[in-house]
Amino acid sequence: MTGPHQLTAERVTLGYGDRTVIDGLDFDVAPGKITAIVGANGCGKSTLLRALSRLLPTTSGAVLLDGQNIRSQRSKEVAQVLGLLPQGPIAPEGIAVADLVGRGRHPYQRPLAPWSKADYAAVASALEATDTTDLADRAVDELSGGQRQRVWIAMALAQETDILLLDEPTSFLDVAHQIEVLDLLTDLNRQRGTTIVMVLHDLNLAARYADHLVAMRNGQIHAVGNPHDVITADAVFEVFGLRCQIIVDPLSGAPMVLPIGRYHSPDAPTG
Repeated sequence: MTGPHQLTAERVTLGYGDRTVIDGLDFDVAPGKITAIVGANGCGKSTLLRALSRLLPTTSGAVLLDGQNIRSQRSKEVAQVLGLLPQGPIAPEGIAVADLVGRGRHPYQRPLAPWSKADYAAVASALEATDTTDLADRAVDELSGGQRQRVWIAMALAQETDILLLDEPTSFLDVAHQIEVLDLLTDLNRQRGTTIVMVLHDLNLAARYADHLVAMRNGQIHAVGNPHDVITADAVFEVFGLRCQIIVDPLSGAPMVLPIGRYHSPDAPTG
């Protein structure tokens, strides 16, 4: 197949047990772009990402990968196209960093077969890209939260998929490493054409790094489009209940959200 892969949700209803989180939602992932999904806690962001990655079955509707129901396709074939970094992943106790990153190569390996040159090269490249090469022989459970997050991202990169789904990829990272990770994902998109969909809490980082923004509210898509169309004062209030002013980021030209708190309102007492 030529061209970017297509990932689509058609009228999907999703939930856990008797609780419906998303009801009848349509969503087309923008091929070859960086998409950020934003919204308040509990609005369905992670639930949608889990369905797109085939982790969560739909109650009704379907997720389609290249026009075919993703649940009818072979697991290894899907894993060569689509990778997922979930929220709060757990590593096996005592596993070394290089071994965990190497698990990203599973879709390309035969049972009990030795690693190929491509496997070694992909793992080395992923470690270098995430600045974790020096940690290769360390146990994952000995690392700091920020180091562990970079190792998990390295595993996702080693999978070398055309579509990468990430649920809060900047969790546990300080500001400098957040920017490093988002710059890394941008490089991956610009240089390899990787389609990236990520759930982010930080609206300003989402607006700066995403080509395409999806704002969710109460299990539905409230607004979708480029950051300037989605990040408006009205939309931020409707989605987050937050009063704000929107200015232009002087570095990126993206919209920037300035929250208005009680003590920063023009009407607040100043004495």
